[in-house]
Amino acid sequence: MSHSHDEDRACAAAHGEAPPEETGRTLVAVFASPVADHLLRFGAELGFRPILLEPDPERGLGGLPPGSVRVVREVGGHLDGTADVVVTDHHRAEIGPILRDVLGSPARWIGVMGSPRHEGPHVRALAELGVPPEEIARVHRPIGLDIGSRTPPEIAVATLAGLIADRNGRPGGFAH
Repeated sequence: MSHSHDEDRACAAAHGEAPPEETGRTLVAVFASPVADHLLRFGAELGFRPILLEPDPERGLGGLPPGSVRVVREVGGHLDGTADVVVTDHHRAEIGPILRDVLGSPARWIGVMGSPRHEGPHVRALAELGVPPEEIARVHRPIGLDIGSRTPPEIAVATLAGLIADRNGRPGGFAH
């Protein structure tokens, strides 16, 4: 039985015989939250460059050690074509302006956490700012794999699993 290079590398990494591959991706968690803490911690271990985008200078890194994650206060030039952006709190008043700026960046993928049973508040916030519907449609919601997650670590795992599937050109989930 022949193995591909990717299978051999994955096997070697699983046995601690090879370092994890640098993914060349940036993970941007928008808004400090317990989910953001887990996303950035787990994301760093999965080869993402972790950034917290938190416009409120009173809010910070929660449980993450200082220096482990880059913290930025505005979109500015921090997002490039490698950025996967995850809005972790859809109740924040700043969601419209932040998402408008993210949509104006070269970010590769943009998603907002929240229940698929209701329209996300980002839709109205962006429409009120004059963002065209085709741009609003670039924002993914819901995000992550549907694994029934309920806690911040589980939500982070589901979100990262979806991003990894996307990064690897896979649909995610299990074949039945």
